[in-house]
Amino acid sequence: MLTIGVDVGGTSVRAGVVDERGSLLDTARVATPSEENALEDAIAGVVEDLRNRHAVAAVGLAVAGFVTRDRRSVMFAPHLAWRDAPVADRIAKRVGLPVTLEHDVNSAVIGEHRFGAARGAGVAALVALGTGIGAGLLLDGEIYRGAHGVAPELGHLTVVPDGRACPCGKYGCWERYCSGTALAATAVELLARYPGQSTVLSREIAGDPGSVTGRRVAGAARDGDPIALRAMAELAKWLGEGLALVADVFDPEIIVIGGGVSESAPLFLDEAREHYSGAITGARFRPLARIRTAHLGDDTAIVGAAALALDAARTPALGATG
Repeated sequence: MLTIGVDVGGTSVRAGVVDERGSLLDTARVATPSEENALEDAIAGVVEDLRNRHAVAAVGLAVAGFVTRDRRSVMFAPHLAWRDAPVADRIAKRVGLPVTLEHDVNSAVIGEHRFGAARGAGVAALVALGTGIGAGLLLDGEIYRGAHGVAPELGHLTVVPDGRACPCGKYGCWERYCSGTALAATAVELLARYPGQSTVLSREIAGDPGSVTGRRVAGAARDGDPIALRAMAELAKWLGEGLALVADVFDPEIIVIGGGVSESAPLFLDEAREHYSGAITGARFRPLARIRTAHLGDDTAIVGAAALALDAARTPALGATG
């Protein structure tokens, strides 16, 4: 049985046909529209594109936003048009297939649990490092959603009281120190503090701090730029500190690091593990979670959403048709 997983992000809508073994067979992609009806048209469009080439049984949507506990509606999505929108039923009506809905990082942790780095783990966390930090948590193999369906917002744990301002309205959030955005902000601060020490990075930005991105900092670090390497070390430090907080609360068997920043894991993950093992409560006297990168890469949420769609197709009460 084939299903379609759709990763609905602020920049692009990415869809894929997935089989029961978690293999991605075909993909389609469009830019994310800013208007609600256009966004739903885009989702229906990529689904129809793939249905023209494959016989599929159901659709799973992975959305960067707050999803109701019944997995039918999006309450809020900061980078998407939906507000209290019955998204699953609307898309099901458009495409005529059962549709399930899930938070994107919850979908990702399901993908990694069934087919990737967290396979077989009873308690697993996935931390997605991108523009910010997304997180998903499995307890006894089941997604933990909290009382109202919005847990766990780990990216907004305060790690630096009165620290950097966060778009959420707080200060010092973990994602302000450990994300692609944070990597760029740290590099800009270091460039101002240590003028003349950077070679690659200074030449690339040519005096325009706004051109610094996390991806460019990572590239400069690979080329040995001292400021970029120092910024990467700062990210490693805060990743380790934050993971220690996560482990103190949830005591996972494995923590999977995903998101776009994880592509640069060789530059920071070993150092982050060292910070983690030193910062955790009871260090040296307790088992430590394994820390691994996502095996499924950028496709993790697509594969997880497709797996949840397969569950729904086998249990029709979980899905809806138009």
